[in-house]
Amino acid sequence: MRNWMIVSKICGFVCVLMGLELEMRNLEGLKREKGCIVVSNHQSSLDVLGLFKIGQLINNNCGIVAKKELFYIWPPGLVLWLCGSIFIDRKNPDKARTELNAVSEKVRKENIKLWIFPEGTRRNNGKINSFKKGAFHMAVNAKLDIIPVIFSSYYFLENKKRFDSGKIIITALPAVSTENSSLEEVMDKVHFMMEEIFQSTSAETKLAVKS
Repeated sequence: MRNWMIVSKICGFVCVLMGLELEMRNLEGLKREKGCIVVSNHQSSLDVLGLFKIGQLINNNCGIVAKKELFYIWPPGLVLWLCGSIFIDRKNPDKARTELNAVSEKVRKENIKLWIFPEGTRRNNGKINSFKKGAFHMAVNAKLDIIPVIFSSYYFLENKKRFDSGKIIITALPAVSTENSSLEEVMDKVHFMMEEIFQSTSAETKLAVKS
């Protein structure tokens, strides 16, 4: 956690230099002393800035699930490893699922917030894309709550020739219980909730730009 806090402060400086404003909403559920799976949409590598900012604000145990290939990209891979990330092989879904299930008991006992991007691949295409099942298998099997976190649209990246400044609204939703629910029910519910908030906060940031 000490490494996480150091990186969080660095990310804060990066946001200032890049002209990015991060507005956090409804973080109360993330501050509770209970392990859970955190799922969020994945639009850009900029997601990491918001992720570390949240870790700093809630001052709590956080872990990140990342694809194995990122470990070999240094220094980002080293930073993620030092902050307790779990690297999985997406080309071997069965092995990845086994590794995630093995972590679930540690998440519960140590009250860890395990952060997973269920879309798998970065996509900045104006919607919440379909989910892979890994995070939800883990949550349902271990009866862990899921907390959805939504990053509003990165509208400032639409111009491919330059990087513009902009605002990102990051919203945490109330915990979704997986008790007495099927995998499909949980996935559909979380996807619907995230899509609704994504569209509303994205419209809000774009309206602010126009005004």
